[in-house]
Amino acid sequence: MKRFSRGKKLNILVSNDDGIDAPGIEALVRELKKIGTVTVVAPEQQQSAVGHAITMNFPIRVKEYHKNGEFFGYAVAGTPADCVKLAVKALLKKKPDILVSGVNHGSNTAISSIYSGTVSAAAEGTFLGVPSIAVSLTTFRPADFRYAAKFARKLVTLVVRKGLPEGILLNVNVPAVPEKQIKGVLMTRQGKAVWNDQFDARRDPANKEYYWLTGALEEAEKELLFDQPAVRNKYVSVTPIHYDLTDYPMLEAMEGWSIAQLK
Repeated sequence: MKRFSRGKKLNILVSNDDGIDAPGIEALVRELKKIGTVTVVAPEQQQSAVGHAITMNFPIRVKEYHKNGEFFGYAVAGTPADCVKLAVKALLKKKPDILVSGVNHGSNTAISSIYSGTVSAAAEGTFLGVPSIAVSLTTFRPADFRYAAKFARKLVTLVVRKGLPEGILLNVNVPAVPEKQIKGVLMTRQGKAVWNDQFDARRDPANKEYYWLTGALEEAEKELLFDQPAVRNKYVSVTPIHYDLTDYPMLEAMEGWSIAQLK
């Protein structure tokens, strides 16, 4: 569990899945520059819900991105996981002290964290040995990202002091309400809510059929110890997650299956 000495200037890597021109990443960078040196490596285009996809069969192109006439970061023609891999392995002179992915425009609670490019960017950082945090604002409507970014800054300073265990990232979801309406911060479990997917059949101008994915997240829990109910009740949700997908009780139960005899 890596910790940092007080007074050390942090080298912070920032990425996202909404794209380098998204308002959430701009708000995040503005806050994190108060506590360290920030390097942005983010997709040049929207990459929401791409999960942990990586680019293998095409070149990954990188270009400098400027905002308001000033250098802002590196825009990558790839996925969020590509961005983090490329940053740590090629673009940065040394490994960053911490990675923050976000602020995502939309919730990444429950099953959404599996699909999320925002969470996957943080997961890639974790795989590469960088303490990582994913931060999302739980709305898809036009939003004010300032509180979520400020909370991310405060959490970074805490993680820097306390450290994170190997293989663990923090998935943060911030309710999309004014700061004064935030009731508090809860440590939560990943919920079991899933998307009730529906495909809307449509016709293009050439009268060819195509499908548009729609649906709604169906909650499975009501207790505040789970992420989705927590944010619905105006609490910031902080969930420690890892990507060891082994089901250890099932592994133990399968010892009586005589699987070795299947050879």
